[in-house]
Amino acid sequence: MKPATWQHTYVLHRRPYRETSYLVDLFTRESGKMSVVARGVRNSKGDKKSLLQPFQQIRVQYSGKSDLKNLNQTESFLAAVPLSGQALFCGMYLNELVNRIMPVGLASENVFDSYTEALMQLASGDDIELPLRQFEFAVLDDMGQLGDFTVCGSDGDPVVAEGMYGWAQEEGVVQVKPGPSARGIPGFALLSLAAGDWTPAAKKAAKIINREALKPLLGNKPLKSRELFKPKAPVVKP
Repeated sequence: MKPATWQHTYVLHRRPYRETSYLVDLFTRESGKMSVVARGVRNSKGDKKSLLQPFQQIRVQYSGKSDLKNLNQTESFLAAVPLSGQALFCGMYLNELVNRIMPVGLASENVFDSYTEALMQLASGDDIELPLRQFEFAVLDDMGQLGDFTVCGSDGDPVVAEGMYGWAQEEGVVQVKPGPSARGIPGFALLSLAAGDWTPAAKKAAKIINREALKPLLGNKPLKSRELFKPKAPVVKP
């Protein structure tokens, strides 16, 4: 790909770099995640600085042969997605997931488009939990970590609505032994997920599954965006 090609992108994070520049983490549709240097813009009042903000799809041109590119041109593509309150925290969570999980230089149109859709849904304010779970599924699917919710990974037995199940790394769905103290994911919730029916039980199941499935991809370092959610507040913690 020629360096002058326009790339559709979102800013994931920016931080000061030397005296006048920014180091910017980008998530592009065409080339995946990358880092660029935006030179001489920290004290500028121009368009380039104002466009280097999260939650707005822009187009950029860059150059350079090393992993750290130079940002040459920036232009607006879509209006900034207005996020505030809980939706803003959720958007920051999405950015951190992409920055922590997606490999550098690996393009994924599916994850990029799912990210765009998640921002739009968060801005609508109708349901801030659903876009989180759907985007997590998109990332896990891209990483080859999204299992089959209709069968048990260990023995291939079909999931039944009346059963109780858990989620195990490298196995997927596993049966939970029945009993008065048995806790887990109801079979009917897993079957709803498999059918794309996002019932309240299905969303709860997806949250449990995704927490476990994302652990090996995220490592031991806690997500900073989760610290934004206050335990006593009536919010949906990702």
